[in-house]
Amino acid sequence: MATKIRLARGGSKKRPFYAIVVCDSRMPRDGRFLEKVGTYNPLLAKDSEDRVKMDIERVQAWLDKGAQPTDRVVRFVEAAGVRAKVERNNPNKAKPGKKAVARAKERADKAEAAATASAE
Repeated sequence: MATKIRLARGGSKKRPFYAIVVCDSRMPRDGRFLEKVGTYNPLLAKDSEDRVKMDIERVQAWLDKGAQPTDRVVRFVEAAGVRAKVERNNPNKAKPGKKAVARAKERADKAEAAATASAE
């Protein structure tokens, strides 16, 4: 069975609260899980100790058994010091979209036209 360590959403609308759970990868996000190993409250301040609570021993045990953590859970585990930090690089995320590139080109063309008109 392929297991994952991931977030299961709880809380009301616009007030998210997540449980860090170990579940079968085929189960739905908020569906059945094998074990709850922690909680995550994104509404708390980033430096708050209550923002992320995990049972580190249980997380490590599941990782040793082959459970695959999701991207967000990997960040929590790295912050807790269970896993070595991995360098992430997504150069495409910083690139502007097609429309933004077109607007910038249009603005540059207008500025160039205005500069040549004032120079004459």
